[in-house]
Amino acid sequence: MKEPPPGTEERIAKMTFASVYPHYVTKVEKKERTREELHEVIEWLTGYDEKELESIIENEVNFEDFFKNATLHPNAPLIKGVICGYRIEELKSPLIRQVRYLDKLVDELAKGRKMEKILRSE
Repeated sequence: MKEPPPGTEERIAKMTFASVYPHYVTKVEKKERTREELHEVIEWLTGYDEKELESIIENEVNFEDFFKNATLHPNAPLIKGVICGYRIEELKSPLIRQVRYLDKLVDELAKGRKMEKILRSE
């Protein structure tokens, strides 16, 4: 099992959601998906609604606190696959795994996957 290099978790923990969010928006909008769909995906995974997301961005909340205060969807462990060269379900660090869950959902949205598939509907 391949693990990220030492220091990766600390680096990710300190990174702010606000610093990554514009990249998520650009990625999905470039593929003709909407900011609203992005927010739907983020809310499904974390429980954060529009107002909470605005506050998180405005207050420059780091990823550690972003996920510590999130209510992860019970189906989040169904998010599997490879992202950034690592198999999500094999990552030992809960924080890195959660960030990769979000990355994977954004990727799926940008690739045009149907929303019910992205949201792991039964």
